[in-house]
Amino acid sequence: MTITFKNKNSSPEIKTFGCRLNIWESQVITDHVSKHGHSDLIIFNTCAVTSEAERQARQAIRSAKNNRPDAKILVTGCAAQINPEKWSSMSEVNFVIGNKEKLDDKFWANFNLDVNLENNDKVFVQNIMQVKKTSEHLVESFNKHTRGFVQVQNGCDHRCTFCVIPFGRGPSRSVSTQNVINSINSLIDNGIKEVVLTGVDLTSWGNDIFGKPSLGLLVKKILKNIPDLPRLRLSSLDPAEVDFELMEAFQNEKRLMPHIHLSIQHGDDLILKRMKRRHLYRDVINFVNEARRRRSDIVFGGDFIAGFPTEDINAHNKSIKLIKEANITYVHVFPYSKRDKTAASKMPEVLSTDIKKRAKDLRNLAEKQRETFLQNQIGTIQNVLIEKNSVGYSSNFSKVKLNDDVKASSIISTKIVDINSEGLVGNVFN
Repeated sequence: MTITFKNKNSSPEIKTFGCRLNIWESQVITDHVSKHGHSDLIIFNTCAVTSEAERQARQAIRSAKNNRPDAKILVTGCAAQINPEKWSSMSEVNFVIGNKEKLDDKFWANFNLDVNLENNDKVFVQNIMQVKKTSEHLVESFNKHTRGFVQVQNGCDHRCTFCVIPFGRGPSRSVSTQNVINSINSLIDNGIKEVVLTGVDLTSWGNDIFGKPSLGLLVKKILKNIPDLPRLRLSSLDPAEVDFELMEAFQNEKRLMPHIHLSIQHGDDLILKRMKRRHLYRDVINFVNEARRRRSDIVFGGDFIAGFPTEDINAHNKSIKLIKEANITYVHVFPYSKRDKTAASKMPEVLSTDIKKRAKDLRNLAEKQRETFLQNQIGTIQNVLIEKNSVGYSSNFSKVKLNDDVKASSIISTKIVDINSEGLVGNVFN
């Protein structure tokens, strides 16, 4: 995913790659840059989760420099944090800054573009593993979007064998409950109708807070203390850490949207152990069954890796079986991407042709799962939050195009009448 933020005052561009947390962070960067200037910069907020994400960022940097030869290019994000030398060696890149620096108002206040260029000061990256606190910047809006993201957690203390992100994000750290509530209230005051809680390892929220409150407790406090919030949504969850309070919230709190995206990664127990995941096949099945028992309209998404080292065809088929048995609607498929510094990079690799074929198998299944789900939505009544051009998202995160002209930021009762290439089609239901 690539999103471009254009600063409404001094007009630098921020190009965002990767996760929802990066979207929130790009808005923070936008606020800081707007405050302190630097209009000549094009800022790339990178992702390191796959080699493809890095390739896309490099391609975008070269394209930007071709289009604006006089612009100064600054690279930040996880890829820059993990390997700043790689990005600083690009002839198009003028500056590389770390994940801590990009959110630091004092850094931007002291950043002198001309002096840094003259002194050839190019890299500003601290040791992320020593960072103990999260940014507590209050984001007030998301470029007039009706959905806003709130960071409640950053970093990760786990070491999945395929994942390099802990080296880009540092240790797990939580945002205080009060700061989360203040952030959401600020967004509501500026017209946001739906808030998405984001983090690197969202279900670990609270582990570093006195008393170790759970994510479910945070969700309950948000909904109790902010009655004017129409919709609350969660980003990706670890199926091994979903707590009782959160399950209770899904059951009882209708403003908590019935959509859960799970970081599943695979269906074979041996592969899951080699990934150093903390769940097995049966744990995913038990979780989705219990969630559906508590909330019948709940819909699941899931991440899956195709071609993890040592994976054979039988293991691959377990992922196919799990997607079907758990009835995962939104399947995100990642062909295995070797990442330096990870344990998996030292394991026996699967042939690239097999990785591509298995990823295609999973994507074909994903499309069938999604199409079946969308077909089953025809005739139902959905509440749709309109974002723009009479297009929005239902509670279960289906994209819906209304045949009626409806203004943005409205939550509309909608009868689903058809499907199109992007999702559902509906009429206003009175």
